[in-house]
Amino acid sequence: MAASYELKASARDRVGKGAARTLRREGLLPAVIYGDKKPALPITISMKETTLTLKKGGFLTHIGIVEVDGEKHQVIAKDFQLHPVKDTVLHVDFLRVAKGATLTVDLPVHFLNEEDCPGIKKGGVLNIVRHTVEMTVPADNIPEALEIDLLKAQPGDSLHISAVKLPEGCHPTITDRDFTIATIAAPAGVQETDDEAPEEAEEETSE
Repeated sequence: MAASYELKASARDRVGKGAARTLRREGLLPAVIYGDKKPALPITISMKETTLTLKKGGFLTHIGIVEVDGEKHQVIAKDFQLHPVKDTVLHVDFLRVAKGATLTVDLPVHFLNEEDCPGIKKGGVLNIVRHTVEMTVPADNIPEALEIDLLKAQPGDSLHISAVKLPEGCHPTITDRDFTIATIAAPAGVQETDDEAPEEAEEETSE
């Protein structure tokens, strides 16, 4: 599977808050590689290169390579911590990705033809219930996003996961119901065509 980025890293022996602060003063970040039934590997990576990679987008859905002292590890970032004030990266967790593996990722939802949506043209409002959907995906074919076409959506329509053309091998982790992703809220004074849509949207939002 093709990697979308590559980071140089070094193994680290010291852990803890004090060691992490020292690393950051040197322009480095503490990180860890784990998974694939192997011991966790604490590492240091470049703060600058990691921040640039993060800002490119898709950091949590793209396969990358982390080279640790000459050994390359195929990984996907599973989590990262940001400074609450400065918004700088503080720590990254990488998951090893084995060949043929499946992953659980949060895919962003993109809405197509919003400007041409008849429901919006008639005064309706796009109410997004889920900006991301948790999906099980093949590691060698992770989609950039789920796409929902609004070209035929009318006021009062409720857009469910069943209406989304899912990429091959990809499945939502929620399997017990046809959950709502978005609705086209009808203009004020116009009765909803789907009486269950508002109630369901409220239920989804509260999850």
